[in-house]
Amino acid sequence: MSRLLIRLIGLILIFIGLYFFGQNIIFVSGYYSYFYRTLPATASVFATMIGVFALVFFRRETGNLGWIFLGIGIVLVFLSGGVILKPTSLWDFIISFAALASGYKLLNEGRINF
Repeated sequence: MSRLLIRLIGLILIFIGLYFFGQNIIFVSGYYSYFYRTLPATASVFATMIGVFALVFFRRETGNLGWIFLGIGIVLVFLSGGVILKPTSLWDFIISFAALASGYKLLNEGRINF
């Protein structure tokens, strides 16, 4: 098979894996009566925006700073209580993880070693 087709199959497998993982994750926002309860949610949005902006536009200048801001944003999302993780079956987990791993392997190396 051609390399383009193999990489396309890998990308499709990654999206299938993300779809199965994403079925059990719910992002919510809520109404808080006190202003200080929304600070982690606001800070997570700003940190994520800064991290993505730094990684996309200033990759050489910022180095790892974009990844640090992105990590802080992800941690603050969980601290703000804006993520609900629904229970998942073992079968769904195995399918999604296998699709992600094999898609990544196909995308990077072009083959899967069993």
